[in-house]
Amino acid sequence: MATRKRSTTRSSAKSAVSTGRAAKATKKKSARAIPDETPTSRSKAVKARSPRTATGKRGNPAQLAAAQAEAQEGLRERTEEGHRAAGRTPPSQKSNKRSSGATRKVDDDLRDFIGPVTEDEKLLRAPHAGGANQAQDFRRTDTWRVMRIMGEFIEGFDDLTTVERGVSIFGSARTAPDDPQYLAAQETARLLALAGFSIITGAGPGIMEAANKGAKEGGGRSIGCNIELPFEQGANPYVDTLVNFRYFFVRKTMFIKYSSAFIIFPGGFGTLDETFEALTLIQTGKIYQFPVILFGRHYWAGLLRWLQSRVLAERKISAGDMDLMLLTDDPAEAAHAVIEAYNAVNAK
Repeated sequence: MATRKRSTTRSSAKSAVSTGRAAKATKKKSARAIPDETPTSRSKAVKARSPRTATGKRGNPAQLAAAQAEAQEGLRERTEEGHRAAGRTPPSQKSNKRSSGATRKVDDDLRDFIGPVTEDEKLLRAPHAGGANQAQDFRRTDTWRVMRIMGEFIEGFDDLTTVERGVSIFGSARTAPDDPQYLAAQETARLLALAGFSIITGAGPGIMEAANKGAKEGGGRSIGCNIELPFEQGANPYVDTLVNFRYFFVRKTMFIKYSSAFIIFPGGFGTLDETFEALTLIQTGKIYQFPVILFGRHYWAGLLRWLQSRVLAERKISAGDMDLMLLTDDPAEAAHAVIEAYNAVNAK
């Protein structure tokens, strides 16, 4: 009996220990599953789940703000580098006196007077982001901006309505005049101008300047669609028709509406934006017989490999979409593709 009692006691003790351990484990598990709802614990939980940037940095508002400031400064530096490479003083280092070539300062009309805020930025802000005073001023409302946008469309249409054979050429603003891509853009534009085409660019330095220069050498019309930026971009001196825009989407409409082709030289986000804008419009049937020519096989090779091995392989696009882009390293080939497509449309 004594033995059985001791055995029962041991079993009860073991059971109590096991139950205690299980309770502790359950308590710990519950604590992990339902964290303490204090502000500190919540911020730690969110921080732990924050994604990383493409360079491996932890994503958070401070990092995003720093990256945005760095990106904007980088854009300014690239633009000014393009001007310096062409032997010109960057707009930010010029006096207020008139100099050769058209220039444009960021528009201060309807501005908030809190740093260099562009009209695009103000349009894209969340409602009432500027505070109560801004909301009460009708000139700073979206309704008023719609009128300005309409006016900008009208101005663009008026200035470009006579353009019938336009070709838009895009590329980096920092490309120097001795760069092979600059020379290729200049020659491509010259050949197209000789064939009766007008050349349209973003009016800045680099590839844009090369294209405008080639247009003048070929006796064609040289058009620049300048955009308001937080810093003064300035137009290159080879533009003979300059149209200034506050809103990117109005400017992009002009590029598409008055062009029969896009020629894309090596460039950055802005260049990619115009490229995929045109491809999307072709893919969705908004425009047709519109060549999108990627100039510089080596530069574009990585992007095309990714599109084929990832985007196409996962059926996010179709095989035919890959054939919407033409590749070349030859100005004569690029010009021929544009001329052939234009003749095909107008022969109907």
